[in-house]
Amino acid sequence: MSTVLALDPSGLLGQLYISFWIPTVVLTAALAIKLPTIIRLWRDPLLRSVGGLLLLACAVFVFAAPATIARVNRITGIPNFAAPLVYSLLTAFCGSCLLLIIAWRNGLSDRSTGTRRAMRLVIWAYSGVIVALWVLFALAHAPVERVRDLDTYYANTPFMREETLLYLLAHCTAVLITSRLIWNWVRTDGLDAWLRWGLVCLGVGYALNLIFDAAKLTAVGARWTGHDLDWLSTDLAPPVACLSAILIAVGFILPHVGQFLHDRWRVRVVHHELRPLYLLMKSVNGSGVPFVLRASPDLRLIRRETFIRDILLPLARHIDEDLRRRSYDAALALGFPPGRAKALAAAVTIQDAVGRRSRAPDGSDTGGPDTTVLLQEIGAVSRALRNPDDLDAVRARTAAPAQDAPVHD
Repeated sequence: MSTVLALDPSGLLGQLYISFWIPTVVLTAALAIKLPTIIRLWRDPLLRSVGGLLLLACAVFVFAAPATIARVNRITGIPNFAAPLVYSLLTAFCGSCLLLIIAWRNGLSDRSTGTRRAMRLVIWAYSGVIVALWVLFALAHAPVERVRDLDTYYANTPFMREETLLYLLAHCTAVLITSRLIWNWVRTDGLDAWLRWGLVCLGVGYALNLIFDAAKLTAVGARWTGHDLDWLSTDLAPPVACLSAILIAVGFILPHVGQFLHDRWRVRVVHHELRPLYLLMKSVNGSGVPFVLRASPDLRLIRRETFIRDILLPLARHIDEDLRRRSYDAALALGFPPGRAKALAAAVTIQDAVGRRSRAPDGSDTGGPDTTVLLQEIGAVSRALRNPDDLDAVRARTAAPAQDAPVHD
């Protein structure tokens, strides 16, 4: 990720070129997804660090784009002025990665001397690198603008040579430390599945940066020995950097988005599973839950659950507890496990109560059998209603002559 991140579109790897704007869009999306949480929990330094890191990563790719490089050079009137600017943004990004990992590893409550010393060391070291980059650029003589191959073109130029080497070593050091800490974390027991996969994406993304550094250093080193391996810098490093940025962005957003989608899917599944019992209760009430266009999935689930429970309560006086016990015994005799047998028995009992109610108009709302179990297990009862064959089998077994019924101790 430098001022030479453009590709030769006629080259083989150039045909596989990943646009600068793809990682920029992905990183921006990651920042946008995280932003509401960052604003809501602004006092959380970890969230602020994540936001700053994603913002710096976006800035790196925006300013490293060839069109932006040329525009910055033209606006400032200084050839290659974009070089120390991009190098500085990249160095700040590296420092932010290290600070974030230190905070993650030690936790927010860790205020030990060692942790504070490590964070101060990172801040001073990478701030010093940024200052040195600008000093070296001011001392260097680089009059020819190079949008694509500045690193290799000036590989033997005093001060520009040191500048290139400095930013690559700072980047490589940060990537090595960050990558190692992330992979150590991945192997930790008890991690949430979404967090683990997010860390894996981060680990792979940072590991790819090592390929970027190796390609750049090899190309520059080749110039020092009189050889030409510029394609490593101009054709290999850029797509690797872009892919790395995409994986890092995905790593940050995957735990958040994955958990969000998982929760939404769970709510929709539960809402769908309650449909059979909802329709049965709707036949009792005559009307269901009014449709609200802008109701969230959570609200629709709550309203469906509330409706079912509200109808079940008046049905209590029509519930035949003896029928439920006999249905439970019948379900066990048919080989159903206890939990499933209990749900089938409850479903048979509720269907019977609905029939009783239709034959005997409501009277006063007197107390009836305890419906606590039914109200707590409406999901299991609703799933049982989806299997009419099982219900018919339990009902038939329940209605069998007494001598055919199972004998219990």
